[in-house]
Amino acid sequence: MSESPHDATDRADHNRAGRGRLGRVGLWTGSLEGVPPAGIPDLLGELDDQGWGSLWFGEAVGREAFTAAQLYLSATSRMAIGTGIANIYGRDASAAGAAARTIEALHPGRFVLGLGVSHAPLVERHRGHHYGRPLSAMREYLDALDRTQPMAAGEDTMPPVVLAALGPRMLELSRDRTSGAHPYLTLPEHTARARDILGGSGDDGPALVVEHAAVLAAGVEDDDELWRSRARDHLNIYTGLPNYRNSWTRQGFDESDYIRGGSDRLQAALVTRGIEATRVRVQEHLDAGASTVLVQVLGENVLVPPVEDWRRASEGLLD
Repeated sequence: MSESPHDATDRADHNRAGRGRLGRVGLWTGSLEGVPPAGIPDLLGELDDQGWGSLWFGEAVGREAFTAAQLYLSATSRMAIGTGIANIYGRDASAAGAAARTIEALHPGRFVLGLGVSHAPLVERHRGHHYGRPLSAMREYLDALDRTQPMAAGEDTMPPVVLAALGPRMLELSRDRTSGAHPYLTLPEHTARARDILGGSGDDGPALVVEHAAVLAAGVEDDDELWRSRARDHLNIYTGLPNYRNSWTRQGFDESDYIRGGSDRLQAALVTRGIEATRVRVQEHLDAGASTVLVQVLGENVLVPPVEDWRRASEGLLD
């Protein structure tokens, strides 16, 4: 059977959103929300020089995802920038498609559009929308995104799209409709199952861009309370969100692990402690089929960039 143009385009997008574009190890951070725009160039310029393949950030109640991506891309010259994720309730598909094409035209090959359904409390209480059934809502959004057309000169190309995918059906939708998946708060065992669903491998299959949290402060290996306090603070909000609780249940946890901030078992599973343990976990994800692992370095405050820990991480995690 001959290959359709759609299949060829899909394969090209898989390659563009995979290891060749993003590198093996990148960063994920929410801390840039605490940095004024004028301070972004110096901060991200240093990260760019350190050699990270990509930098990803979320969209909750701070900066709008596309303007933030443009700000961060303009402050860097090499690494890719990914939205992890842009909330589909934050703008309609027409606006998302137009914005994504503009960013791709300005920074060819350096932007990945991660889309996600977010969480009911954020969508309904903060944004004032009705939170639909996640799979149906995402499928309808992708249908609308596919119908968008380039309307501005020089903006013909859409960047690759990946989905925030935890469960099997969202992973299947990622495989069938986009360039891949961006799981968050998952174990290497989940990465292996996700790769089985997506197909291929970390080298040549659809993108599997996995986030992993770590505490890398100096002396953390000998300071149990330092590690535990940052792990607890990190997991505090997520243990109250049904999407993650459902995902963790599929990964072998239970209600006893979902106390606010997480049980000892949940913290130990999801947040590594120190450079060596993090190197091991990153490799476990890569061996399980991840195309890229994004290390979320946990600082003392979510709105204060962990600059020294990022420097330590670049020296210990980047080959």
